[in-house]
Amino acid sequence: MTGQNTRLGIGLMVLTSAIFAVQDGVSRHLAGEYNVYMVVMIRFWFFAAFVMLLAARAPGGLRRAIRSHYPLLQSLRGLLLVVEVCVMVLGFVHLGLVPSHAVFTCYPLLVAALSGPVLGEKVGWRRWTAIGVGFLGVLIILQPGYAVFSPWALMPLLAALLFALYGLLTRYVARGDAASVSFFWTGMVGALAMTCVGVWFWEPMTGADWGWMAALCCLAAAGHWCLIKALEVAEASAIQPFAYLQLVFVAILGISLFDETLAPNMVIGAAVVVAASLFTLWRQRVAAAT
Repeated sequence: MTGQNTRLGIGLMVLTSAIFAVQDGVSRHLAGEYNVYMVVMIRFWFFAAFVMLLAARAPGGLRRAIRSHYPLLQSLRGLLLVVEVCVMVLGFVHLGLVPSHAVFTCYPLLVAALSGPVLGEKVGWRRWTAIGVGFLGVLIILQPGYAVFSPWALMPLLAALLFALYGLLTRYVARGDAASVSFFWTGMVGALAMTCVGVWFWEPMTGADWGWMAALCCLAAAGHWCLIKALEVAEASAIQPFAYLQLVFVAILGISLFDETLAPNMVIGAAVVVAASLFTLWRQRVAAAT
């Protein structure tokens, strides 16, 4: 990789985290007023147009972006991501922004746990210990067995599992497909799948909410663009820890705009999950260097 600039990469990752947090806040608003499937469908329409534009401007154009060594796995990746987005947005509506993100931060632990059976990677005892500690943090957040446990609390955990599988398959197809190919398939498959579902749940929207929908689409495109640029100028392992700032930005939005609260168990559990995830990422980096 040429043109390494870790400081710029960190800055772009922080900006990416802020953009995605605002995006989730807008999703929370729209999904609270309209059907989730319709909202996600329109978002993926714009995403598909965005990836087509990027592919058309890249060397080889659309013809190169379509050519994949793993068309079935690429299709599965797209389906996993779009289902994950739907599940996560449902979590925003029924559980709240802050608790949903607090649980979702465990996805790097799921990636580590599943990297063995999916990719054949070795996971040592230190990472397994961190994975166990991290899921203890998830239990602290969810508090199963305390008062009335809401089944909606499992939605962000399911979303984390889906996103972890999506990430692992992304690493697998990277063995034969360029990142631009994977990005193209993600957008196109997601848009096609959501169109098959979302058109049955179409609802008229107010002019103001069409403005919010346009903002949601622009935020999604801007967030992905910043993420791509961040990964172009810096190593993923160097900037990944700053992605957890999204939890901070989401907490600010949830508290200030949606009247959510930071319960002590949520803060403690999230801190445990983030610490375990950061340790897992560090051990993965150490293992890769040896």
